[in-house]
Amino acid sequence: MNSLPKCPQCSSEYTYEDGEVFVCPECAHEWPKVAASAAEEVRVVRDAVGNILQDGDSVTVIKDLKVKGSSTVVKVGTKVKSIRLVDGDHDIDCKIDGIGAMGLKSEFVKKA
Repeated sequence: MNSLPKCPQCSSEYTYEDGEVFVCPECAHEWPKVAASAAEEVRVVRDAVGNILQDGDSVTVIKDLKVKGSSTVVKVGTKVKSIRLVDGDHDIDCKIDGIGAMGLKSEFVKKA
């Protein structure tokens, strides 16, 4: 399996590494490796509606969510302030009044 990026010029998948650059044999385009790695690092987190979420945003819960290991439930319409985006299965870290710190999935919230 080829893990090298496709050519940004012609979208060829037959690229190869040559020192500090990637090279496309079909169109002879060369581009630096650091540009390719910087493009892969950009991660976009979207809510259930498709809005882009950022650190510090406020969101509203769109579905009743059971809190794992507890009998409490986060109700629909609960507003969560000052979220933090993190890597992992639950991509939002937050603090909910009455419940405490927890992780949420972005698919169950919408931007407030």
